Amino acid sequence: QVQLVESGGGLVQAGESLRLSCAASGSILSINAMGWYRQAPGKQRRLVATITGGGRTNYVDSVKGRFTISRDNAKNTVYLQMNSLNPEDTAVYYCVAMEGDYAYWGQGTQVTVSS
Repeated sequence: QVQLVESGGGLVQAGESLRLSCAASGSILSINAMGWYRQAPGKQRRLVATITGGGRTNYVDSVKGRFTISRDNAKNTVYLQMNSLNPEDTAVYYCVAMEGDYAYWGQGTQVTVSS
């Protein structure tokens, strides 16, 4: 079992920045990749960024150049640095940890960007 706790969401204005954190606990040695998804009101949950144990990253096109995913293995924590936020980034952001094909999810943190 893996437990994930997100933090760092909030209300910001367009152009500002936020950093989300996701702390993992439990059977963390079994995790091979972590990432962030987001779900806007009335829309499906969609991938934002992922990072492998080796540090390889992947981003959805809409956030490339603005968001950066990173991980601190010593703290078992994954971060999502979000810059140049715009109202279209408003969503609940979920941390995910992959154990093979199985996904563990955090509870989500709200990010709201006002224009």
